[in-house]
Amino acid sequence: MDSLPEKKQQEIQKALHLFSLGPSLPKTLQQAKKHTYRFWDTQPVPRLGDSTGTHGPIVEGEASARKEPYSLPQGFSWDTLDLSSPTVLRELCTLLNENYMEEDDNTIRFDFSLEYLQWALQPPNWLAQWHCGVRVDTNNKLVGFIAAVPADVRIYEMEKQMVQVKFLCVHKKLRLKRMTPVLIRELTRRVNQQGLYQAVYTADIVLPTPLSSCRYWQRPLNLRKLTEVSYPGLRQNMMNLQRALKFNRLPEVTKTPGLRPVTEEDVAGIWSLLQANLRRFHLSPILSLQEVEHWLLPRENVIDTYVVEGDDGTLTDVVSFYSVSSRVLNHPVHTGLRAAHLLYIASTATDPVNLMEDTLVLAKSKGFDIFSALDVMDNKSFLEKLKFSMNDTSLHYYLYNWMCPNVSPDKV
Repeated sequence: MDSLPEKKQQEIQKALHLFSLGPSLPKTLQQAKKHTYRFWDTQPVPRLGDSTGTHGPIVEGEASARKEPYSLPQGFSWDTLDLSSPTVLRELCTLLNENYMEEDDNTIRFDFSLEYLQWALQPPNWLAQWHCGVRVDTNNKLVGFIAAVPADVRIYEMEKQMVQVKFLCVHKKLRLKRMTPVLIRELTRRVNQQGLYQAVYTADIVLPTPLSSCRYWQRPLNLRKLTEVSYPGLRQNMMNLQRALKFNRLPEVTKTPGLRPVTEEDVAGIWSLLQANLRRFHLSPILSLQEVEHWLLPRENVIDTYVVEGDDGTLTDVVSFYSVSSRVLNHPVHTGLRAAHLLYIASTATDPVNLMEDTLVLAKSKGFDIFSALDVMDNKSFLEKLKFSMNDTSLHYYLYNWMCPNVSPDKV
């Protein structure tokens, strides 16, 4: 295949990829209404089309969780992954990078780093038994994974201890073995054993039933490179490249006085800012000081956070973004892409548009190619003004074993 012209290679990759995907899951509510959810119809989740004014669990927690693990298809075994082992962490990296998610045309694929996975999967009070792997008996190859991390969540007026489910991944060759339901059931059992019966999770497909649905918005930082790799969802509205570069040009330097990278001494100040800000929403995390430290203190190529310090030394604003790298497949020049994803923004003194424009300037100076944000929180106030454009991808928020009225994106 290497002897073929590069354009032809990409076309073949695309065709093979679409062929390997098999039947796709619904991406819209209309498609979802015609879809039969064999697994989800057995689970304590709201049914599609149901609306409720009540708040509370769908089934009450059982007094004793099931003791034995769920059975896997013959030839496979459960393995609790020890992420403190570099070898195991590398295996997980390989599984996710090759199978987790890629653009539908198979030209760009996630490239998670070991440091990113440690950050995402080992927050305060993480439990090893919630890092749940599946291996092949004959060669010990890791072919499936699902994880949960502790999460205290505020849903409307209620505060609930639960877990956030992350990185559900099954090897492409095993997608028809119905491995996913077993992974979800087994993780549920392990979480139930700790006396927890609710979970929060997100997906870009429609399952029963989204609590909230938002859209991804993207802002090019390195437009020339994104154009050269035919970045999916890049809308230039038929502008020629020179005009588009001019249209997307950012200032060279930031303009907010007192804007600086966060330090350990700022943790308590950020915690207070976020506490006050997150209370305004109907679905939000309740963060401890330790969690603020974990999720927001800078880690190279993983998370960046900036604060604005007022003249009197108090922190008035905070903004943070995390880094997700991707590999570019079959391109003669570019091998990787770096995307910055907005994590939190809370401003009490600076106009959010100015704070966010400065954040784009900082991300560009750090070598990011594109900046991504969801239309959650108050983000709508700056997205269009700063030349973000809406992507075709939605992200849906779900709660497991909890019913409550739907939440609009600006309340997430």
